[in-house]
Amino acid sequence: MSTVPEAAELYAIHPQPLDAIRQKFFEFLSGWLGGPSLFEEKYGHPRLRMRHMPFAVDQQMRDQWMFCMDKALAEVVEDKLLRQGLSHSLAQLASHMINR
Repeated sequence: MSTVPEAAELYAIHPQPLDAIRQKFFEFLSGWLGGPSLFEEKYGHPRLRMRHMPFAVDQQMRDQWMFCMDKALAEVVEDKLLRQGLSHSLAQLASHMINR
């Protein structure tokens, strides 16, 4: 995210360094994907829209986030159908975050 111009605005709104955000995202994805509910155990229900309301999430920001997610999925998920399914589900989640 830090090196690609396609995600420059998205990167700019995240506090640096990204270590804490990466950890929280890992914890969220663990539960979201059916594993241990690490995020909920630490922080309570994700309430994603509420947590993202302070940030201007528009279609462009959503697309930048999806660019990053699709890039990550391409790097770590070999199975094409699984990758497509995850991308579709993440896109629905990202669209739900739009608040501007």
